Amino acid sequence: MTDKKQVIFGLDSFGDIPTDDDGQLMTHASAIRQVVKEAILADKLGVDVIALGEHHRHDFSISSPETVLAGIATKTKNIKLASGVTVLSSDDPVRVFERFATLDALSNGRAQIILGRGSFTESFPLFGYDLQDYEVLFEEKVALMAEVLKEKPVTWTGTTRPSLAGAEIYPRTESGRIHTSIGVGGSPESVIRAARYGFPLMLAVIGGSPERFIPYAELYKQAGEQFGTPTNEIGMHSPGFIADTDEEAVKIAWPAHKTNFDRIGASRGWAPIKRKHFDEEVAKYSLYIGSPETVAQKMAKTIKMLGLSRFDLVYGGGPMPAKARLHMVELYATKVIPRVRELLAEGEDGKST
Repeated sequence: MTDKKQVIFGLDSFGDIPTDDDGQLMTHASAIRQVVKEAILADKLGVDVIALGEHHRHDFSISSPETVLAGIATKTKNIKLASGVTVLSSDDPVRVFERFATLDALSNGRAQIILGRGSFTESFPLFGYDLQDYEVLFEEKVALMAEVLKEKPVTWTGTTRPSLAGAEIYPRTESGRIHTSIGVGGSPESVIRAARYGFPLMLAVIGGSPERFIPYAELYKQAGEQFGTPTNEIGMHSPGFIADTDEEAVKIAWPAHKTNFDRIGASRGWAPIKRKHFDEEVAKYSLYIGSPETVAQKMAKTIKMLGLSRFDLVYGGGPMPAKARLHMVELYATKVIPRVRELLAEGEDGKST
């Protein structure tokens, strides 16, 4: 059963380009500053984590999450600062550690890393990696990352980068460890890999019923038992949007969601999304869109179903108004999170939710 005291609530952004007061798309620079503004508000209102995704394409503004997080670090006090995700396959584990250890110093120990293979593949050709090496790149780099995170001399041999022999990597963190998770979008192999190295699991549930991820949570725990590693941290992130009423939330989210989905789908061979499918996801599945009460009820149900210790809401998908995004952050912090905690507490007390 989920312990309400252990549940962490976060907000995730990919740096989508919002619209300004005149309905015009912001520049990439303005979009980045908007995310910083939202993170400052989230910190002020008590949200636990802000996680920023890495993309290398025109419709997202953040290609260097740790740089934006460093800017946020200087303007905030308590909120944890995470990537969501760092595309490790097309990066170097040593440099990833160095950058996040620097962020950890700037933020007084608030840095976190979520590692992923990357569902967007633009970074591979951009940085000179072959997609045919997709699996081996992530496997080897996760293995190296696990060693680097120990903050001791590293000896490692592989095929995807030069070997290391007793390499010292700096700066070291004050705590001796950067909290690091592995993001999984639907691969059992990735679930087992996370358990093998003792990394917390972060499930990316972006469509369909979250119930289908119950076997992944069970597999993670079973694998942890076999490997003798801790598997008590299971998080999840899903897209959503919150407004004062269900009708207003859908009115704002639908056109932005369709723009975003169809734009990405054009490069992946997806058919344009239909309103019927959107409404079904909102009503039954993995779009957390609605009023604070609607979203809170849905979140609490999912948290209990999967036994989650963390839930991140991916907000601002597509060209949403910047003011609506800020208001959403406020509603999430002041109304949704407290209500979810109430619902989880009621469940633990044996009362009906």
